[in-house]
Formats: sequence, structure tokens, C-alpha cells
Amino acid sequence: MSEMVPVRCPDCRREHPFTAPSYPCACGTPVAPPLDPHTTATAVVHRSWDEEWVTVRCAACGRASEWPHPELGCPCGTMLRVPVAGAAGGRVPRTSAPGRPAFRPVPIRTALDAVTAAVLYLRWLGHRDVHRADRQPTSGVGLAAPGIVAQVDPQLRPACPRDVECLWLTALTESADCVHFSLAGYTDDALARADQLGVCLFVLDPTGLPRPANAPATALDASGG
Repeated sequence: MSEMVPVRCPDCRREHPFTAPSYPCACGTPVAPPLDPHTTATAVVHRSWDEEWVTVRCAACGRASEWPHPELGCPCGTMLRVPVAGAAGGRVPRTSAPGRPAFRPVPIRTALDAVTAAVLYLRWLGHRDVHRADRQPTSGVGLAAPGIVAQVDPQLRPACPRDVECLWLTALTESADCVHFSLAGYTDDALARADQLGVCLFVLDPTGLPRPANAPATALDASGG
């Protein structure tokens, strides 16, 4: 768990308590960027790809992963980039074989952004004809391409086993693979059920980057990245 540190806005000079968000490492351990309380936060004037990411090492397994650089919105309207201690900034873009372009995510602010992020990711995996599925799920948005069906769930509740099972049944009738994207993650039962059925689960982080949430998704991600 990251400690709370005071963050002062350089524009209005107001001070705010801030705790860095944590993200699940591939080993399952929550990882949070270590904050530097002795360095002043800076205002985000323009966006740079390298500055959007910070490399953090998991204390449990030692794996180094790239996570969004912690930021805080001040009520005065200034977006603050919070300093991180002991971590290297900058992210190596995700690429696959030589000559394959890097995956470039789009920030998620709306439900439509979440769908766009999923479409871009599926195309990056090699599925070119991604379109809105004829058969739509009861929640979220269904996508389809030859050989694959997907569901994007922009709700603020974790996906449940029924969501996983319905997607799997749809894929079964289409003789296709299936991928589920969620903004809020998954319940433990949904994760267990997806592993049983071989359903790929991804969590869409605010930057629009799909992060594998189970072993099938990790394998699929590796096939493209």
C-alpha cells in the first residue's frame, strides 16, 4: 500500500493529501508507485508519451512493469504530475515481431472511449474487420471479427461469472475465441470461471491500455506483444 503524501499545487499553492493508486502485478500482488514527498509536483502543460509511464518493480516477485504516472487534479484546474521515488520514468511501447507497429492506447473518458480502446487492441492483435456484433450482450457492447467475439463492459461494477459465461456461450455458437474487456475488473468467481472456460479477461486502465487479468489473456497478449 502506498503511503499518503502531501502534494502542493505550484499554481494556487493549495496542498492536497494524495495516495498513489495500486495496480495488480501479473503475480496478483497490488503494486503502487512509491511517491517522493521531498520533490515538488509539476503541472502537466503538455502530454508526452514517455512521461505518461513509470517503471515500478513488484516487491513480491521482482517483476518490473510500466504503470501510468500518478497524477492529481487540483480544484484550481491544474493537473499535477506527482513525483515518484526510486523508479525509472518512460515506457517501452508494446511491440511484437520486428516491423509490427507498437500498440498506442487512447485515454478513456467515456463508454465510447472504452469501446474504441478495445477495437484498437483487437486490431493490433491482427483482427482487421472488427465491427459491432449482430448479437448484443445484455450489458456492455459486443464486438466481432472473423474468429473472435468480444464484449466491452464500461460499467463501474466488476464483471460477474454470468458475464463470462454468456460471452463464452456466444463464442461457442460462433465457433470463435472470446475476449472480455472491463473497466472495473472482475469478481473472484468470474476470474475462476474464466480460467475454467478459457475466456480471456482484460482490464482497461484509464490510459486505454488493456491489461491481462488471467492466464488466457496473458497468453493472448504475448501473442501480439
